[in-house]
Amino acid sequence: MERPDRPATRSTQWHPGDRGVTSVITGVLEAAVYAEDLEAARGFYTGMLDLPEIAAVEGRHVFFRCGESVLLVFRAAASRQPPGPDALPVPPHGAEGAGHVCLRVAKEHLDPLATRLESAGVAIESDFRWPHGPRSIYVRDPAGNSVEFAAGELWGLDG
Repeated sequence: MERPDRPATRSTQWHPGDRGVTSVITGVLEAAVYAEDLEAARGFYTGMLDLPEIAAVEGRHVFFRCGESVLLVFRAAASRQPPGPDALPVPPHGAEGAGHVCLRVAKEHLDPLATRLESAGVAIESDFRWPHGPRSIYVRDPAGNSVEFAAGELWGLDG
């Protein structure tokens, strides 16, 4: 929608072959998955994966430090509620069904991580190499979210 008080903006529709402009976006600060049982999520992400818990609200969410990013785990029903009058104006959100997140792991740590997961009874759903070489390991968290582990080389981020 054009506004007369602002100059026209370029289309946001992407077409194959389009090249982007230099973006001010420097990375993904946080990513969210949804789980009904936050204690099970806490056990998996902190207990199994050693991610430090950095914030929690009972029955609503638990957040974990993940390198330079944050992994947010919400109860969908709770996060869909509008904020109360004394709360920050964070818009409601939520999703149903299995989500996906890929956690970056140095490639030399993929084998030990797979061994640790299997030793703890976490089933490896898939472990393969992409056509261009990088490896991905997939498991399910207790809520059924697809959790992938891969080195940054998957997306050309490691040298």
